[in-house]
Amino acid sequence: MQDCRQFYIDGKWVDPAEVHDLTVINPASEETIATISLGTTADVDRAVVAAKGAFESYSETSVDARLGLLRRSIDVYQSKMQEMADTISREMGAPCSLARKAQAPAGVAHLLEIVKVLEHFEFERLKGSTLMRKEPIGVCGLITPWNWPMNQVVCKVAPALAAGCTMVLKPSEIAPLSAYLFAQIMDEAGVPAGVFNLVNGDGPTVGAAIAAHPDVAMVSFTGSTRAGIAVAVAAAPTVKRVTQELGGKSANILLEDADFETAVAQGCRSAFATRAVVQCAYADAGSAVEDGGGGEGAKMAAEATKVGDPFVEARAWGRW
Repeated sequence: MQDCRQFYIDGKWVDPAEVHDLTVINPASEETIATISLGTTADVDRAVVAAKGAFESYSETSVDARLGLLRRSIDVYQSKMQEMADTISREMGAPCSLARKAQAPAGVAHLLEIVKVLEHFEFERLKGSTLMRKEPIGVCGLITPWNWPMNQVVCKVAPALAAGCTMVLKPSEIAPLSAYLFAQIMDEAGVPAGVFNLVNGDGPTVGAAIAAHPDVAMVSFTGSTRAGIAVAVAAAPTVKRVTQELGGKSANILLEDADFETAVAQGCRSAFATRAVVQCAYADAGSAVEDGGGGEGAKMAAEATKVGDPFVEARAWGRW
């Protein structure tokens, strides 16, 4: 069992201000696989102080320096790709094939893309006689969900690094181990002390403290609408910028000219935790889920899906 009770703050692994242990459960086996600490406001304060201190120098680094950091991060990440995939499978139950082909590579994909963007990004542009300059905003609070952990973590961390911002990351306490490994990647890649900080914890405590902190200039949040409202409310008194991705999964929209049986089956295999929106005319024709058309197809697809150990290839569901 992993001991992941420390936080990554100011370039070091440090003990939490108070002991609040939480066990991490493998959802496939319901076995305890790790222990983390739930942070407090004091831990967030410490991380923000480190990030604010690092911002003065990191915000003035050259584009070449940031590109070098991102490229080193790519190299280290790729060297740990298998470990990352296995970690994601253990912490959130993703089939090993999905973790290896999509979940873990998503992190590298975001890093590679942000390198391409940064290579040609215009931070300064002359408009008439006025020089327009884009500057890093400051300390960013990054709050991420459990279901696509590296996709969500890196799509926030990589742009912040590229822009010259410093940050405090709070991953989901349900699936925190991949973010813990990512912090090790950041450390091995040579991220300057204080630029990247990791504090584990729950939303009502650590998430709220990040959103409300007066020295956090921006919060990027992905999660539920309920939690997004709480983040916006907590951020409002300090008038910080807030970006949010809320509300669950995108709908699978089925129009009347669709191959209904195929579309329903593929929709179920691709993403069980989503919803289908069926055109009314199609539903009236007798293919509504309630009428047994789509419902029967969904039932058959669900029953054909093998559930079990995500590390057994034969059980890997869907198109992955």
